[in-house]
Amino acid sequence: MLRGRIVATGSYVPENVVTNHDLEKIIDTSDEWITERTGIKERRVVNGDQATSDLAFEAASIALKRAHLRPKDIDLIIVATITADMAFPSTACILQDRLGAKNAAAFDINAACSGFIYGLHIANGLIRSGIHTKVLLVGAEVLSKVTDWQDRTTCILFGDGAGAAILEATKEKRGVCSTHISSDGSLGDLIRLPGGGSRNPCSKETILKRLNYIKMKGNETFKVAVRTLEELVTRTLADNSLEPSQLSLLIPHQANIRIIQATAKRLGMPIEKVFVNIDKYGNTSAASVPIALDEAVQTGRIQDGDYILLEAFGGGLTWASSLVRW
Repeated sequence: MLRGRIVATGSYVPENVVTNHDLEKIIDTSDEWITERTGIKERRVVNGDQATSDLAFEAASIALKRAHLRPKDIDLIIVATITADMAFPSTACILQDRLGAKNAAAFDINAACSGFIYGLHIANGLIRSGIHTKVLLVGAEVLSKVTDWQDRTTCILFGDGAGAAILEATKEKRGVCSTHISSDGSLGDLIRLPGGGSRNPCSKETILKRLNYIKMKGNETFKVAVRTLEELVTRTLADNSLEPSQLSLLIPHQANIRIIQATAKRLGMPIEKVFVNIDKYGNTSAASVPIALDEAVQTGRIQDGDYILLEAFGGGLTWASSLVRW
């Protein structure tokens, strides 16, 4: 049976670092307050002219080099993002052109922070069907351009970055073992960006009302996230007849250190088996999981044969998980 195997990863974050102390200068907050409630110490922010496709290109180029593949070897490009360069063409098409991946179909998906794992679900399904054999999957975001830097409850959370993975077809008993994706649109009001679409098209009024920035109900989101992620991870392990102790590493979406710790505690997993880099990058939405995955690979936290569990929760609301045998 065919399945998708991740053969290479790559990631890229902008050089510009914004620390909690930097934020102290523009809003009523403190490094201690941010660190205690979120685990974030700093985040990366693009320079003014950088767009999502620029970050995606850097991460994808690294992944291609590590996979020893040429762009023309790729037959599908999927970009997960909520901060596309523009409404259309898709960021994936822009990336395809810049890479020179002339043999690839390309499209974007929007599942917010769960986007990369949603993309993994799609990529693995298409590989298993035999339709595609080499897929470039990217999660990329420039959240700094849709962050309200006057809102102390949200501007402390978000950062910019991109992560990429290349999947190839394999008949080996490794690769993507299973994926689970879910959503609940009735809770969409908890995390949203209300302006700029067909409901509230860009206008002087929407700009004055600051509708073109992320809106979030943090406390309600936290409660739903902890409960949902525990149920999701438990289901994923059960479907694969595994116990938490058999996981080598849990790679969660880096949204809030308290959510990560609560999920690990409910599963009975030591925090040492959970990959955490939220302190360096903050919440990078769809880029969060692939950046963490790449860093885990590059630092030797993942070895051949390891069981890795990816999980994420985000706007929509959406949530997703994937069990991978490395």
